[in-house]
Amino acid sequence: MFFFKSVDSGCLYHGVVLLGLACVLAGPATAWAQPDAQAQSQSVTLSAEHTSLPLTYTARVTRVSDGDTLWVKPLAGGRYQKLRLDGVDAPEICQSGGPAAREALASRVLDQVVTVRVRALDSYGRGLAKVSVGGEDLAAALVRGGHAWSSRWRRSQGPYAAEEAQARAERKGIFGLDGAEMPHEFRRRHGPCPMP
Repeated sequence: MFFFKSVDSGCLYHGVVLLGLACVLAGPATAWAQPDAQAQSQSVTLSAEHTSLPLTYTARVTRVSDGDTLWVKPLAGGRYQKLRLDGVDAPEICQSGGPAAREALASRVLDQVVTVRVRALDSYGRGLAKVSVGGEDLAAALVRGGHAWSSRWRRSQGPYAAEEAQARAERKGIFGLDGAEMPHEFRRRHGPCPMP
């Protein structure tokens, strides 16, 4: 099940939406700068070859795919953007805790205006972004609530290690489950989640 809300008529639907996929977008990923007096309609193409990152803009959340992936529609106009929350790793949707993580994210941001700061693109072309709603760092809130792990890199415990330690101590969410495993370990053992 995907959470999706269309915010304009720029998205075409053909018949039945299959496999939870709504609005297939053609062309490269794009994002739009936060509007100002000079750059109200200026767009920036997000690609590995020519991107001025970091890029900050405001957008409305239109869909939540899982506990760390969401779709936004930039308020300045343009195409929908698929974003991955930077610095966290939420359970896979078919993994224990996955549906709860998706619901926690959706309940906070679906149809809300957020501030997006894209740091880089991942290997799938998604913007790796810090997303805040009402001034609150969304990734930190998810980790604090026990819905995601702080992303590890080599020997680092990640940017949200303190929030994770607090959630572990309080046995919140995934940290209260016996045998909870990090998503990369789950994928290695079980492969990717089947399509809905």
